[in-house]
Amino acid sequence: MDTITLTALVAMASIVTAGITIAVGCIGPALSEGKSVASALNSLAQQPDASPTITRTLYIGLAMIESTAIYSFVISIILIFANPFWTYIITLK
Repeated sequence: MDTITLTALVAMASIVTAGITIAVGCIGPALSEGKSVASALNSLAQQPDASPTITRTLYIGLAMIESTAIYSFVISIILIFANPFWTYIITLK
């Protein structure tokens, strides 16, 4: 197989995989954040006296959920710019 074709194939696979990683890695946290905010608002409507505790717990939970989306973003950036397969392709030349 020609190295130019192999390089193009690795580049295409990296970009497609990065797009899938971002898509899947952002849909889950978005749905989870929406559900947790809805649950927190429901809890606040039922027990307004527990507002500080519910709000604090909500923010900690949202930060942990958002970290999943950030990790998928980091993985997609690695796939595009610092792909470990590039060194293998370069050594084939």
